[in-house]
Amino acid sequence: MNAAQADRAATEYLANPRAPMPAPLVRRLGLKEYEPLWRAMQRFTDERTPQTPDEIWLLEHPPVFTLGMNASATHVLSPGDIPVVQIDRGGQVTYHGPGQLVVYPMVDLRRAALGVRDLVTALERAVIDYAATLGIVAHCRRGAPGVYVDEQKLASVGIRVRRGASYHGIAMNVVNDLEPFNRINPCGYPGLTMVRLADLCGVASVEIALEGLLPHVLRHLYRAEPV
Repeated sequence: MNAAQADRAATEYLANPRAPMPAPLVRRLGLKEYEPLWRAMQRFTDERTPQTPDEIWLLEHPPVFTLGMNASATHVLSPGDIPVVQIDRGGQVTYHGPGQLVVYPMVDLRRAALGVRDLVTALERAVIDYAATLGIVAHCRRGAPGVYVDEQKLASVGIRVRRGASYHGIAMNVVNDLEPFNRINPCGYPGLTMVRLADLCGVASVEIALEGLLPHVLRHLYRAEPV
C-alpha cells in the first residue's frame, strides 16, 4: 500500500461512524539497543494501516545520546564513550540509559483526533499526574516541552509524526545515572539540571514506575486502562 492508497483508506475508515477504534496494545520490552528499536518504530509506522491498533512500547535503553533532526552538535559537550545518534524526532540532544523509563506511543493521530500538541500535552500530563500520586508537584513550561520539578527536569519529550501517526515519545528519569547529562546541554539548555524519581520520593525501580505511569498515559491518550 503506497501513501496515497493509505490516505484514501484512512479517509474511508474515518468516514464510517461505526468503525471501532482498536484497543491499544501495550508492550513491555525491557532493555533494548537504541538504533534497532528506532528502526522498528519506523517500520511499524510505515507498514500500519487504518485498522492497525496503536501500540505503546515501554522500555529502557543502554547509554546513548540522541540528537533531533535540527539539533546543534554544539550541545554535545564531551560524550566520552557514550555513542551519539542523529535521529528523526524534534528537539535537541538528550540522554537515555538504564534506569530511565521510556514510553513510545505509536498512535494514529487522525483516528484518535489528536494533534501533535495534544499528544505532547497528554504525555506531559500523564507524568505530572503520576508524580502527584507520589507527593511530587511537577509542571510543564511554555516553549520548553517536558516535565519539571521546581527548576529541574524530570522527563523529556520528543515526537515524530509520519503518515498521520506518531513515534518516539517521553523519557522519565527513575533510577538512572544522571552524570551523562553533564556531558551535554540537555534539550539545548546550558546549565539545565536533571532530577530523578529515586531522589524525589524513593521509587526504587523502573518496573514500579512503569506500572504507576502506564494508567495515566492510557487515560490521557484514550481515557482507557491497560489491555
